[in-house]
Amino acid sequence: MKIQWKPLLIQLAIPLAVGGLAGFLIRDSMETYIGLEKPPFSPPPAVFPIAWILLYLLMGTAAYLIVTSSSPGRKQALILYGVQLAVNFFWPLIFFNLGYFLTAFFWLLLLLALVLLTIQNFGRIRSLSAWLLLPYAVWLIYAAYLNFGVFWLNR
Repeated sequence: MKIQWKPLLIQLAIPLAVGGLAGFLIRDSMETYIGLEKPPFSPPPAVFPIAWILLYLLMGTAAYLIVTSSSPGRKQALILYGVQLAVNFFWPLIFFNLGYFLTAFFWLLLLLALVLLTIQNFGRIRSLSAWLLLPYAVWLIYAAYLNFGVFWLNR
């Protein structure tokens, strides 16, 4: 399979731009997060941007594999991908900027459900694209643990 560079770069740029914009919008809230009680196994704040950049690159690569396929289910899978990406965008705003930790937890569960559906839809088209999204789902489970822990410890 020959790499189609323009679609690849576009698909990599989309989640990176969404994540970058969310990161920009929450930049002033990180001090508040640092001062919160956190559950065991919470990483230092510097881990989050690194993890998210890697996850966004995997997401973009997975989307590229779907965009360049000729599957009839491609459009539905990409719509679902876009919806989960939009839900992903709003989680840090709810958690960090608004400080609505319980709401953010349920929003994160919605995001996880959408990601699992996206994995299922992507997997029907290209199994590799589903595998590329698996670390994202695992990270969201970990993030849900952290999110609920922050809610519980800071209520």
